[in-house]
Amino acid sequence: MDHENVIGLLDIFHPHPPDATLEEFQNVYLVTHLMGADLNNIIKMQNLSDDHVQFLVYQILRGLKYIHSAGVIHRDLKPCNIAVNEDCELRILDFGLARPTEFEMTGYVATRWYRAPEIMLNWMHYTQTVDIWSVGCIMAELITRRTLFPGTDHIHQLNLIMEMLGTPPDDFMKKISSDNARNYINSLPPTKRKDFKVVFKNANPLAIDLLEKMLELDADKRITAEQALAHPYLQKYADPSDEQTAPLYDQSFEEKDFSLEKWKELIYKEVMNFKPPASFAANLERND
Repeated sequence: MDHENVIGLLDIFHPHPPDATLEEFQNVYLVTHLMGADLNNIIKMQNLSDDHVQFLVYQILRGLKYIHSAGVIHRDLKPCNIAVNEDCELRILDFGLARPTEFEMTGYVATRWYRAPEIMLNWMHYTQTVDIWSVGCIMAELITRRTLFPGTDHIHQLNLIMEMLGTPPDDFMKKISSDNARNYINSLPPTKRKDFKVVFKNANPLAIDLLEKMLELDADKRITAEQALAHPYLQKYADPSDEQTAPLYDQSFEEKDFSLEKWKELIYKEVMNFKPPASFAANLERND
């Protein structure tokens, strides 16, 4: 991936002699952008102005639009997976749980506090908007400096979400394929949705409106990354001509049934043939 708001691969090499054989090939080093703190550190250290929140959320969504356009779901967005440098420039990290959108998914992914309700309700074909839910949780944390849904376990997490968003309507309940999940929600006492203007009483009204659209219980009604970028709250930074998309990710190689040695051979060839981005190569030459 090649985007200003997504961690990139600048170089790849192995520490072995140039004439090392495939059998001696044991280690690989990846070079990525040097970033400073992550959002978790930033939130703990200081209060953020509304302008800071706008700029940070805009960059997250800009990176997500690029990731989603490739047909990929990140599935583990959280403050410590978002790096920020001293100029407040941001990159999304850690694609260890990322998957193509058409894959059947498991329910137990994403760090619990930022996990979309449809994941906990065992929807096997959830969409890219699970990432938008996570962004909503992160944005709320940027505003209040508190975790929005700090569940202590799976059930407590679901309870906190229902307490905030209220008892789900019938059309939502019909989408839950798990009988156990549906029965559990039906067992909860009826709850009214909390007023976001009260929960986030000092926040910019436009920020509250965007939060409501991202923290939508029904994934089918939740705003997309591209739609969120066009929201009035982010108008100061929005520039559709500078919000690039990516080629569709080709995951066909993941379906190959190769031996361990064959995979090792392919990785070795990839390392040997890798060409650093032109900008990174130029910087290396200047520093030599």
